[in-house]
Amino acid sequence: MNKSAQKLDVTPLVDESYCAAATQAIRCEATRLLTEGTVAAVIGYQAGRRKGTAMPTIVSSPEKAAELIFSSACVNNLALYLTKAKKEVRGKGRLAIVAKGCDMRALAGLIAESQVKRDELVIIGVACAGVYASGADRAAPLTNATIARKCRECVVHLPEGADLLAGSLPQQPMLTPLESQELARLEALTPAGRWAFWKEHFSRCVRCMACRQVCPFCYCEQCLCDRNRPQALESTPRPAGNMAWHIVRAMHLAGRCAGCAECERVCPMDIPLNLLNRKMAKELKELYGYEAGLQPQEKGPLAEYKDTDDQSFIK
Repeated sequence: MNKSAQKLDVTPLVDESYCAAATQAIRCEATRLLTEGTVAAVIGYQAGRRKGTAMPTIVSSPEKAAELIFSSACVNNLALYLTKAKKEVRGKGRLAIVAKGCDMRALAGLIAESQVKRDELVIIGVACAGVYASGADRAAPLTNATIARKCRECVVHLPEGADLLAGSLPQQPMLTPLESQELARLEALTPAGRWAFWKEHFSRCVRCMACRQVCPFCYCEQCLCDRNRPQALESTPRPAGNMAWHIVRAMHLAGRCAGCAECERVCPMDIPLNLLNRKMAKELKELYGYEAGLQPQEKGPLAEYKDTDDQSFIK
């Protein structure tokens, strides 16, 4: 590594004023909404137990709004708390939610799939310069070395469509798009090579289902893969069942995935799940000119048929 690259690795990408401004704007808006009774609760972030960390929180009083924060440690996609899996949250009434750009893409998808009604939601968007990678020291500044891989090539730093934009986006240097480079490397392999790559990764899967539990689009109250009469997929962590599970899940998210990479972040076995999701998203864009979550759209290209669809695959 050359000296300039080493210097970039330790140069902070954001400063304290960026986080402070976003935090203050979120607190002010949350206090106003709760005081006026516009919403019953605000879904946001609060400081975690360890220095520099953050965790999801739900505040329902103006006094508690002072505990809300925003920083590069706010990694969670809060759209998850609006799904059927979180009935206790949805039952509170009209809600406000703090949303980064990738969270906004998930919200757009949930609105399109009639899981959330836009007029029952107040979105406090936040200008996001990126969040920490898994395992990064969150007590240290966000740098080229500690930023999440997904953030290196993010195109939604500003959450368009929010009711309020908190904070302003600092100018960022160009970062090396590691996921795009890895995807290009995989695409250059033979089919057998790609199969071997994923087979090796999926062999480590322990079927903890953390990827499913953290995904805003896995909102079915009973997953098909949990049924045993009839059994769709083997439930034990064995190679054949693991491969089937991840292929089914990737296809289920094709044209829907918001690219928040929460599935990859929570995976205890470090399986590059977002790489697979990015490949599916790339195929959808090349074949149909479609990108999920940029705006609410009732049906994606894999959920509807048009007479103008390409039929060259039919032999």
